[in-house]
Amino acid sequence: MAKIPATIVTGFLGAGKTTLIRNMLQNANGKRIALIINEFGDLGVDGDILKGCGDETCTDDDVMELSNGCICCTVAEDFVPTMEKLLARDLPPDHIVIETSGLALPQPLVRAFNWPGLSTRVTVDGVVTVVDGKAVSEGRFAHDTAAVDRQRAMDDNLDHETPLSELFDDQIACADMIVVNKSDLLGEEESDHLSAVLKAESRAGVQVIKTTMGVLPVEVLLGQNLAAETDVEARHEVHHHHHADEDDDHHHDHDEFESFVVTTGEIADPKAYAEKVADLIRQHDILRLKGFATVAGKPLRLTLQAVGPRIETYFDKPIDGPRETRLVVIGETGLDREAIIAGLAP
Repeated sequence: MAKIPATIVTGFLGAGKTTLIRNMLQNANGKRIALIINEFGDLGVDGDILKGCGDETCTDDDVMELSNGCICCTVAEDFVPTMEKLLARDLPPDHIVIETSGLALPQPLVRAFNWPGLSTRVTVDGVVTVVDGKAVSEGRFAHDTAAVDRQRAMDDNLDHETPLSELFDDQIACADMIVVNKSDLLGEEESDHLSAVLKAESRAGVQVIKTTMGVLPVEVLLGQNLAAETDVEARHEVHHHHHADEDDDHHHDHDEFESFVVTTGEIADPKAYAEKVADLIRQHDILRLKGFATVAGKPLRLTLQAVGPRIETYFDKPIDGPRETRLVVIGETGLDREAIIAGLAP
């Protein structure tokens, strides 16, 4: 029996993974796709957005969420049982898509496909790493080797890169395809240069593709047929070397990040509130902010997603619960929660 292909979609917080997947679902061409979503934080925003895809090939039952921690740290407890549940269905999916949290390392997840019970039934079609082209071009997750070497010479305590850079490097090292998203925010020369740099830093044969709003043909994203789980050593972590069969108390800088949910009341003016949120993000260096807002007098909920100070808002579906605003805030450890909560008040 042919193995069911699975595509792993990884990338840093706010790179555009959910947008990419939503577009894929809306253009699935009849392919039955099941999703496993791994959120970082307590509010299942990505899963809720994807459940609203409205496509008969991807029903609510086809979207499974893992929110008990980073997927690369909970392979045995969460991921494997979820996969087994999918595979046990009377009508298994044609393809499985796994969206990791922005903090997950893809390598342990690829190794998990060699576990007994999975290895004979499912295979990793490919690993897609989504990159925020604008952020990376500005050097926020790129590594300046010369600058670090100069700092090392002056400070013996500085012996590694920042956690964000390490994570970015590991996601690139594991990729079969790198999607440079938000390329519309870059000039042609800048975009071409970034693509060339990413191609040079990735493994031989890795595709680097530019896109805007995650729009790519399903045929490009799926059907790579690479059996990535058989090529794990070539995808080694650049900075981390824990394995799925190691002790559960391993660490890889997840304590460098924190998240919390803020619940407030209705907002009056979506545009003014978005500007207020953008200012708050700048003040507190918030990495990612996402969730849903209720606008006074409006029957539809407002979806709000922010990557740094860049904010996207849109009305998506009727409000079916309390008329409140719930936002998840994600940032590096040390956020001033009280100030942020106060700043998000309507």
